[in-house]
Amino acid sequence: MDFDLNGGNKRVFNRLGGGGGVGGGSTRPMAPTDTRQKVCFHWRAGRCNRSPCPYLHRELPGPGPGQGQGPGYTNKRVAEESGFAGPSHRRGPGFNGNSSSSWGRFGGNRTVTKTEKVCNFWVDGNCTYGDKCRYLHCWSKGESFALLTQLDGHEKLVSGIALPSGSDKLYTGSKDETLRVWDCASGQCTGVLKLGGEIGCVLSEGPWLLVGMPNLVKAWNIETNADQSLSGPVGQVYSLVVGTDLLFAGTQDGSILAWRYNAATNCFEPAASLTGHTLAVVTLYVGANRLYSGSMDKTIKVWSLDNLQCIQTLTDHTSVVMSLICWDQFLLSCSLDNTVKIWAAIEGGNLEVTYTHKEEHGVLALCGVHDAEAKPVLLCACNDNTLRLYDLPSLGLFIRFTERGKIFAKQEIRAIQIGPGGIFFTGDGTGQVKVWKWCTEPTAALP
Repeated sequence: MDFDLNGGNKRVFNRLGGGGGVGGGSTRPMAPTDTRQKVCFHWRAGRCNRSPCPYLHRELPGPGPGQGQGPGYTNKRVAEESGFAGPSHRRGPGFNGNSSSSWGRFGGNRTVTKTEKVCNFWVDGNCTYGDKCRYLHCWSKGESFALLTQLDGHEKLVSGIALPSGSDKLYTGSKDETLRVWDCASGQCTGVLKLGGEIGCVLSEGPWLLVGMPNLVKAWNIETNADQSLSGPVGQVYSLVVGTDLLFAGTQDGSILAWRYNAATNCFEPAASLTGHTLAVVTLYVGANRLYSGSMDKTIKVWSLDNLQCIQTLTDHTSVVMSLICWDQFLLSCSLDNTVKIWAAIEGGNLEVTYTHKEEHGVLALCGVHDAEAKPVLLCACNDNTLRLYDLPSLGLFIRFTERGKIFAKQEIRAIQIGPGGIFFTGDGTGQVKVWKWCTEPTAALP
């Protein structure tokens, strides 16, 4: 950007109203002589970061009598369109004017239409528009859930969240190579384990906490403090799941490794290696005596848990398959191709797509939950830094996704975990973990 001390400061001086009044040789406000001068669009929205900005960071003065007003033009209209109707146009934090008309972005009687985007200045703590800002000053949109608290500490993307059954500790893993332990009562971080490698996923199963890492799976028994490193994976371990008596790991080289727990030796022992995917396996799910795997090769494979053989390959997605869940007798899958697909078994047992839901952005993760009234809700994390909540009244012949609300984040949400008592957790790309709770009565979103 071209910026020099003389010319740059002069431009800043002029757009701030210099030349009329203090030190300008005149006490009368001077109309711009440059007809191309305009009020900065971004300044009005409270988010201009240009220095210097070629546009005005103040409202234009209204023309006086005889200066070419159109029919019906009044100075009151100028005041309204500049965003203020009183003696002062300064909008500090928490401003609450006494004007009877609602203040909109362009003034007048328009109400503020909120854009479904969180205000960056509010996030940084310096938005001066208060409740008049057209951008959201909260992390969610919806009335049936509320933000309880935020857990800060991770420095990179949160890749896994686990809440062992009956435990008062929450575990979160991140690409910052740490596993954090949180006290559920106080929300305080009580421990940080530096593992020396990016964490790809975290799973809790019985007393075991399992962590996917490059070239291995770490296993901790949180009751006995015993630990074990499971070798065999090649590259990052992206997904972990337990089916029957086997632990499965989806790996970067496209294979799925399986271990069986031996109670006599208190160890996990290698059991099998499932091959067939040509690229990394990023998601695994077990349901209906089947193992489902989704891959960067754009396919979903269905494996029998009886003999660990692949019995079907699904090829309807056109990009990476990011997440899989089973819901009743249906399989749900999501992909970076912007779709969520619902699969149902046809005669013979094979799966086929019965419904495709389209989003505007890639879909990163799915999670099925029930709200405070036991209604089914699908949580759908998208590549636009949002988590969308959909009512799912039916997955039968008539299927529809009815939007229930949205959760916003600084970066994409990649980890979702369900907790007891109507609580659920989200982890995003900045390292933030948020704790949410379903409400029986409508509540306003908390900042």
